[in-house]
Amino acid sequence: MGERLLRLACAAAALATGFAPGPAAPAEAIDPALWPAARSRGLVDPRTEAFVDELMGRMSLEEKVGQLIQGDTTTVRPEDLRDYPLGSVLAGGDSPPLGAPDRSPGQAWLDTARAFRKAAQELRPGRPYIPPIFGLDAVHGNNNVVGAVVFPHNIALGATRDPELIRRIGEVTAVEAAAVGIDWAFGPTVAVVRDDRWGRTYESYSEDPQLVATYARALVEGLQGAPRDWPALRNGRVVGSAKHFLGDGGTENGRDQGDNKDSEADLARVHAPGYAAAIDAGVMTVMASFSSWRGEKLHTHRGLLTDVLKGRMGFEGFVVGDWNAHGQAPGCTTETCPQAFNAGMDMLMAPDSWKGLYDNTLAQARSGAIPMARLDDAVRRILRVKVKAGLFGPRPLEGRLDLVGAPEHRAVARRAVRESLVLLKNNGGVLPVRGSARVLVAGSGAQDFGKQTGGWTLSWQGTGNRPSDFPNGETIWDGIRQAVEAGGGRAEFRADGEFQERPDVAVVVFGEDPYAEFQGDRPTLEYQPGAKSDLALLRRLKAHGLPVVAVFLSGRPMWVNPELNAADAFVAAWQPGTEGGGVADVLIGDARGRPRHDFRGKLSFSWPRRADQYRLNRGDPGYDPLFAYGYGLAYGDRTEVPALSEDPGVAAGVENLDRYLVGGRVVEPWRLVLRDAAGEAIAPSAGEAASPGGALSVRLVDAGGVQGAGRAFSWTGPGRAAFSGPAADLSRQANGDMTLLAAYRVDRRPAGEVRLGVGRASVPLGGILAAAPVGEWRTIKVRLACFRAAGDDLSAVASPAWIEAGAGLELSLGELRLAPNQNDGVCP
Repeated sequence: MGERLLRLACAAAALATGFAPGPAAPAEAIDPALWPAARSRGLVDPRTEAFVDELMGRMSLEEKVGQLIQGDTTTVRPEDLRDYPLGSVLAGGDSPPLGAPDRSPGQAWLDTARAFRKAAQELRPGRPYIPPIFGLDAVHGNNNVVGAVVFPHNIALGATRDPELIRRIGEVTAVEAAAVGIDWAFGPTVAVVRDDRWGRTYESYSEDPQLVATYARALVEGLQGAPRDWPALRNGRVVGSAKHFLGDGGTENGRDQGDNKDSEADLARVHAPGYAAAIDAGVMTVMASFSSWRGEKLHTHRGLLTDVLKGRMGFEGFVVGDWNAHGQAPGCTTETCPQAFNAGMDMLMAPDSWKGLYDNTLAQARSGAIPMARLDDAVRRILRVKVKAGLFGPRPLEGRLDLVGAPEHRAVARRAVRESLVLLKNNGGVLPVRGSARVLVAGSGAQDFGKQTGGWTLSWQGTGNRPSDFPNGETIWDGIRQAVEAGGGRAEFRADGEFQERPDVAVVVFGEDPYAEFQGDRPTLEYQPGAKSDLALLRRLKAHGLPVVAVFLSGRPMWVNPELNAADAFVAAWQPGTEGGGVADVLIGDARGRPRHDFRGKLSFSWPRRADQYRLNRGDPGYDPLFAYGYGLAYGDRTEVPALSEDPGVAAGVENLDRYLVGGRVVEPWRLVLRDAAGEAIAPSAGEAASPGGALSVRLVDAGGVQGAGRAFSWTGPGRAAFSGPAADLSRQANGDMTLLAAYRVDRRPAGEVRLGVGRASVPLGGILAAAPVGEWRTIKVRLACFRAAGDDLSAVASPAWIEAGAGLELSLGELRLAPNQNDGVCP
């Protein structure tokens, strides 16, 4: 407690000396008549309010402030709740359960939830028991838990046009979450995406606000159940959260955490209907957005949070923040932001800053910087939700681990896959494939759960997953093999498309690697600009005279005209989740080639004709898609897609912020610059080069068993190898705890100091390289926050990666790029 008292004293001194942030700039005037009216259902009633009154009457100021703060399992331990009575704990996308790996089955998550509740029950005499609410990003199933069913992402579900299916998906997600002790799912996402370059496009149901609103209502009803059946947990349901309020899908240039510049009328017309529908359905929480509206951060926007959301829309639950997002508001830090509470935020997500935020908020409540009426209103809203969720009562489904990945749940997910597939092309009636045929399955996505499930799956970015992490899942290849064998045919899988016996048809499964927010932001909609390995595979199979079926896995519509031209049939399969067999249900017919299931999916996003059609939305001026909103063929259609232009209309490599060296090649727009005392020289994207004075040289080497897939650097004197280009803003990536990943091999240990740098800042690397085994490939991930702490705000980085050393070091690099911190990032 001594440390805590010291922090309180510091916080009080800060307030007294004027260090605390001042009031936010006045919010833009709001016209309530422009906004859809709504009213929360089921949250307020006399019995609940009386219970909350009695509880609040016994709470200390410290206990009230604690309710406003949420910490993460990476930094909060159950025993912390004895001194810091936090209102909530979450496990972020890369955050593990207690004492277990991030990728853990249900028992570890159940033990974690129970440990926090048990600690909160260890009361001082006379103090009330208020359980923490435990939240998880269960956004397409209970997707943090090994063995859980993972549904198709929202963009795929939008293609089903089936609200009842969405409601059922919410029910299944709730059951699998409640079974492992989770109280709160951070969904539905009700963003209406306007620019498909945004890395969260797949989290949106549609570009159409009304379809989003219909689905928002359905998923809330599925997750929470009807208000008449609350407390929710008593009936195997959980708390939902409509997010991210407001307008995150309409930011300028599709930039994550960016600025939405819409007029108030357009903001209300396009982006608000989903929230109104969710509120009418009784959604208990709303999550505020990282983004801004017309330059003002949403976390401190009183006009939208209080006047619109809680006023015009009548929301009576509580508003929660996003991951340290309050720290981005002017005048705030992650540890102090009274402006957010005064604007209408009720709970702030402070994953690693919760201690400082608690102490500062307590001091601000004592000083009056946060008025007591506002504090009590926030506490009342949070306690109201906890009562309606059932946190004070029994949890009949908790511990029912047999429900996680249950067969009946997998059947719902498989149906969702079937109904979400969109047939873009079927020239010559190539589909369905006869079950009795010889089928070659090829492509990088056919046996890859990462591409199949996408981001927010067991890890934040959906990367690093292994087949063993999906014990109840089925790949697309497995589904096709089983369907073909059941029809009397033979199926062969070769990722590279090589075959021994000539097949009757080739099915190529390919698409985007998994990604999540801002890591998935793109400069254009062109698929695989530059090196087009998937296109080459399609063309090679077509050159053999084979009918070719393309199954495209993506989190957004993309410009794939060359791939469409190279295939006889083309299926937009989105990111279908764990039930890959649903793809085969539609593609593979019976032994005679009759469909077992027809295509039902219709585009919920317009498909681009050119790679520069970023903001392509039905009803906009100049609307000119390749495939319009609502397009989708069925087996009875005889539409032939003609040859398409293969000119993307954009330059390759534009605005690549996160990849610098891949496969031994420097990735545009970055250049490899070799510097020494005599000057600098630009190295070719692949090949040999030396600095002007000869102190530093580079050549191609083999890496990962691939010829020329690495670059070997050799220092005979002081020199720097720098990846340089146009100034890039990496501050968001640092805020999001991204890392600089290097796949490296020490060929000769350094004799002196080695520095790894980003922009104007650097960290020591010599000790790590000196300790590494010579000749062995290893990987290191250095947090971007380390470089920010070393002196660069990373807002204008002209060199996103550089290595500086003296004579003696020989170092090979196979890969250099940004990557998510999955609890493996370091600060050397």
